[in-house]
Amino acid sequence: MRKSLLIVSITTLSMLVGCSKVSRVHICTTADSPWQSIADTTLQNSQAADVLTLHIDSGDTCQVIEGFGACFNELGWDALALLSDTDRQNILSELFLPDHGANFTVCRMPIGANDFSRDWYSYAETPGDFAMQHFSIDHDRETLIPFILSAQKLNPQLSIWASPWCPPAWMKLNGHYASRYQRNCRDDRFRNGLLESQEGHEGSDMFRMDSLHLQAYATYFQKFIRAYRDAGIDIFAVMPQNEFNSAQVFPSCVWTARSLARFVGQYLGPVMEQEGVEVMFGTVERANALLVDTVLQDVHAKKYISGVGFQWAGRGAIATVRTQYPHMRLLQTEQECGDGKNDRKGLVHSWNLLKHFIDNGVSVYDYWNMALLEGGVSRWGWAQNSLVVVDSVNHSYRWTPEFYLMKHVSHFVVPGARYIRTSGDGTSLSLTFLNPDGRIAVVMAELEGRDRWIRITRSGMEDEYVFLRGNSLNTVLL
Repeated sequence: MRKSLLIVSITTLSMLVGCSKVSRVHICTTADSPWQSIADTTLQNSQAADVLTLHIDSGDTCQVIEGFGACFNELGWDALALLSDTDRQNILSELFLPDHGANFTVCRMPIGANDFSRDWYSYAETPGDFAMQHFSIDHDRETLIPFILSAQKLNPQLSIWASPWCPPAWMKLNGHYASRYQRNCRDDRFRNGLLESQEGHEGSDMFRMDSLHLQAYATYFQKFIRAYRDAGIDIFAVMPQNEFNSAQVFPSCVWTARSLARFVGQYLGPVMEQEGVEVMFGTVERANALLVDTVLQDVHAKKYISGVGFQWAGRGAIATVRTQYPHMRLLQTEQECGDGKNDRKGLVHSWNLLKHFIDNGVSVYDYWNMALLEGGVSRWGWAQNSLVVVDSVNHSYRWTPEFYLMKHVSHFVVPGARYIRTSGDGTSLSLTFLNPDGRIAVVMAELEGRDRWIRITRSGMEDEYVFLRGNSLNTVLL
C-alpha cells in the first residue's frame, strides 16, 4: 500500500458502569501499522491552546442506524477467486463476521448486470417472454450467489436489498442494455456497441411504458425474489431503478419520476406486497427533491414506499426530503466510486460523504465495490476504488484506507444505535452514536494536518481528552 499521511486512531474510553470504570483502550491505525493498541496519552499544559470541545447530550438522539455494508458485484467475486481459500476466508471474515472486523449488516446486490458485472446479462433475454417462462438466475450461480452465501454463512442475519441497473434489453425502446453512445472510446475491449441514434436522455422514458411490459417487469422482480429465496437468499427490499436519471455506457435505463411512480403504484408495489418484500424509492442521483415528491405524493405509489435511497450524487436532495418527510426512512445506497487509486484523496472524500449522509438522517450507509483487481477497471473501462485490492500476479491482497474508514465506524456502531446531535467546535469533524448497550461511539476526523486535542463533555461525567494526530481518523467508545 502506498504510504499515506493518514492515521486512524480508535480510542475506547472509560465507561461508567454503576460506580466502576472500565479501563481505557486505544486502538490506532496508521498506513504502516493498522489496528494497534497503544498507551494512553495525557494532555500537557503547553498543548491546551489547541483543544476543541465536543458536548454530547445522549438524550438528543436522531435516526436509528440499521447498519453498514457494500454491494455484491461479480468482479468482486472474480477477484477473490484468485486468492487462496485461506486468504479469501480471511477477507470475508473481516467484512462479515459479527464483532470481528467491519461487521457489515446491510448490503446491496444488482438484479441482473451492473457496471461491475463481467458483461451484460439479464434473467430473461427471450424477446416477448411476458410470462417469464424462460426466466433463469443460472448466470448468478457462478458468482453472486456463492458470494452472498459465503457472507451469510458468517453472518446469517445479513440483510440484503436489490435493484436493477437495466431491465431485459427487449423491454427498452432502444433494444439495448446501454443508454449512452461512447464518443471517445478508443479501446475495443470497452465498447458497448450502442449507436448514437439509440441514446437515451434524462427526463425521458427508455422503458416501454405499455401495461404489458410493465406487468412483465413486475413479474421479473417477483421471479427474482422467488428464485433467490429458493437459493437460500432472502431479499428484504427492492428499489425500482439504479440512477434513474442517468443514461450510461454500461447497463442503465432512464425513467421519469412520474413513470416510476406508475410502475411502483400499479405493478411493482402490489406484487412485492404479495411476496412480503419492501419497496423503496431510488436510487436518487440528482439534487432535485421534486423527483422524490412526484413519487411520494402519487396516490398509488406512496402506500408502497417504505424508504428513499440516495446515491452519492443525490446528496443535495436529502436535506429537503428529510424536512418534508420527517418520518420517511432514508438510505445512502452507493459510496462515490473513486478512480482506482485508493489513495488518501479518496479517503478524505469518503469521510466527507459519510458525515454528510449521517448528519442528514440516513439509517443505512453502503459502500460500493468490496473487492477489485489492482486498478479496479470495469468491463466498460471505468477504474474505481474498493475495500480490498487483489494482486492477480502474486495472488495477494491489501486493504485500502477506505476499508479502515468503514471498519472504524461499522465495527463500533451496531444495528439499533442512534445518531446523537452534538454541539461545540468539535462537531464539524465528528459523528456520535448511542449504541443499544448504552455506550457512546464518537467518530472523528482530523484532515487538516494539525495535531490537536478533543475535549469530550457529558453532563454529570468527567471530561475526556482525546489526542488527534494530524491527518487522522479516530473513534472513541465511551
